[in-house]
Amino acid sequence: MNKQNTLLSFLVSILMVGSYQTTSAQQQNMMVRLSEIEIDPVHLDEYKAILKEESAASVKLEPGVIAIFPMYQKENPTSVRILEMYADRAAYEQHLKTAHFQKYKTTTLNMVKALKLVDMESIDASTMPLLFRKVKEDRR
Repeated sequence: MNKQNTLLSFLVSILMVGSYQTTSAQQQNMMVRLSEIEIDPVHLDEYKAILKEESAASVKLEPGVIAIFPMYQKENPTSVRILEMYADRAAYEQHLKTAHFQKYKTTTLNMVKALKLVDMESIDASTMPLLFRKVKEDRR
């Protein structure tokens, strides 16, 4: 029985290492971006409604979209920031072709005063699964 436990422990360890390496590789390929957007105040409410619809559709419908999290500065609501996370560059490029993104892009074009796309790198990607798990647990 002791040999069986040792063998079982060994196999579990191998599976855990393999799982970690797969997760680590996936996170290394991940594309993370901040979109910094300045909105014309006249169109702010309409823009936010369109963005809310687009971000929800992206996360719900696209497996490669990990997160699209729009937010705005409290003291300057026309200063919008979007945290975008994609499984990889291909998922991002596929996202750009979707009907919901195309609708967002074309309907908000005249509302955007400035746009800056900032590609980011994670300092500690290993904490990301914990973050999302915590967000999910807090909703209960």
